[in-house]
Amino acid sequence: MTTPPTDRLTIVLAQLNQRVGDLPANAAQMLEVRARHRDADLIVYPEMQLVGYPAEDLYQKPALATRAAEELDRLAEATADGGPAMLVGTVYRDEVGQLFNAVALLSEGKIQAVRAKHELPNYGTFDEKRYFASGPLPEPILFKGVALGIPICEDIWFPTVTAHLKEKGAEILLSPNGSPYEIDKDDLRHEGVALHRVEETGLPLAYLNRVGGQDELVFDGASFVLNADGSMAHQLADWVEEERVTQWHRTDDGWVCEAGALETLEPHPADTYMAMMVGLRDYVDTNGFPGVVLGLSGGIDSAICAAIAADALGPERVWAVMLPSRYTSDLSKSDAEVSAEMIGCRHDVIPIAPAVQAFDEMLSDSFADKQVDITEENIQSRIRGVTLMALSNKFGHMLLTTGNKSEMSVGYATIYGDMAGGYNPLKDAYKTTVFAVSKWRNANKPRTGLGPDGPVMPESIITKPPSAELRPDQKDSDSLPPYEVLDPILLGLVEQEKSVDDMVAEHEGEEGFDRATVARIERLLNIAEYKRRQAPPGVKLGKRNFGRDRRYPITNAFRTG
Repeated sequence: MTTPPTDRLTIVLAQLNQRVGDLPANAAQMLEVRARHRDADLIVYPEMQLVGYPAEDLYQKPALATRAAEELDRLAEATADGGPAMLVGTVYRDEVGQLFNAVALLSEGKIQAVRAKHELPNYGTFDEKRYFASGPLPEPILFKGVALGIPICEDIWFPTVTAHLKEKGAEILLSPNGSPYEIDKDDLRHEGVALHRVEETGLPLAYLNRVGGQDELVFDGASFVLNADGSMAHQLADWVEEERVTQWHRTDDGWVCEAGALETLEPHPADTYMAMMVGLRDYVDTNGFPGVVLGLSGGIDSAICAAIAADALGPERVWAVMLPSRYTSDLSKSDAEVSAEMIGCRHDVIPIAPAVQAFDEMLSDSFADKQVDITEENIQSRIRGVTLMALSNKFGHMLLTTGNKSEMSVGYATIYGDMAGGYNPLKDAYKTTVFAVSKWRNANKPRTGLGPDGPVMPESIITKPPSAELRPDQKDSDSLPPYEVLDPILLGLVEQEKSVDDMVAEHEGEEGFDRATVARIERLLNIAEYKRRQAPPGVKLGKRNFGRDRRYPITNAFRTG
């Protein structure tokens, strides 16, 4: 006798972190989740939860697909105990050797069904066409008599896959994702994508995203469930792992998810701070560093980096070092010391004057007929880099780099000097963003932060004019337009790929951009590409970060102005 379709389902959405390439640990984590939800019918895991995402060229190693298949078989065997089924994201190799980004339904001790991703993103941070074949338009999976449509991540960004699933009888859409954080992306996922698919199909949709950092990408979770009428049934928190139990029942009008908790997502700039914090935490911890060391100059960039590190790792794992030169002001020295005290981290002072003097003497003959210029400024920065790397090598702490995107855009940084290091939380943060997150952190503590409850830097760090302090009375504004002018220009040139003519035409009038200034910034942007290629990785925050999104040739004569 045929078992009638169920009228109720308990589905657990497992919003989890993952470790790329650590298949046994990822599988073990999924089984631990399953053990906590023995009464559930189905547990859904994020995209590529077994293998990790993105694994880049690891996908091209045949051994990875082989081991993924072995682990998937072991996970399937675990479901023979009669407990909940699992929908697992993995890499899948078919009988002719094609590789797919896929999900597998594991139930009753077997792999019951496999569905492959149809829409393969190949823009920005994504290179999926490099690794995977496009799956056919997927059929629904029948589970306990219920037709489940499984659009994988990019499959819901276009109407084709969900329309096909609806046509083939899907009753519920379950969408596993690996969607990286970008500023304002929450609204785009919900109103700009998921809501449209629900309205078009008339089906409820559960959107499940992973959480955690993977090199330059960070994933914010923020999973949710929409009912067929577009109402929000569940909203999971952002930036933390969560296992959300959702209850579903069949009605005359289709399936409905019963209402659950609606978590409030972090607004801007708190979300950006959380992205930098989570990205740094997972980079340091996953790669096995005992902590971080950084140069604490008394400026805003290093101060906020120290605070991010303390919130991510705990103050006891942060080592701040002031490296004063003859040009370092007393205010900077005291600001650095007070910052370290407010954060609660270790603070050492190592003057670089002896090394500067040694270089002066060593190069005196070679530089005898030359005027003092930027060369001597860069030597100071490189001495600091060598000193910090020595501490990193001796004690094992990762060197944290603190340059912001405004500086890196125009090359206002010293290669092998202040650019030296293993990771940079501010890599994709413009200077105006740095000011915004610094003001926010001085008034708020992130909900998962391990740092102090109160302010993390003296107000003078935020209010004083930025300076590299490599020559007497130096200010950033000596070399660059004010950041409130520079950053909008860079947003146009970098994020929006506008030409000099576009920028000038769109900002005509008293508040407009001077053409010569925009052309100069474009030139600096282009000639600094070789520096950016040698910069450490850092958290992606916007649509066009350097390295993964924006890929320009180093040797490049094209200019728009």
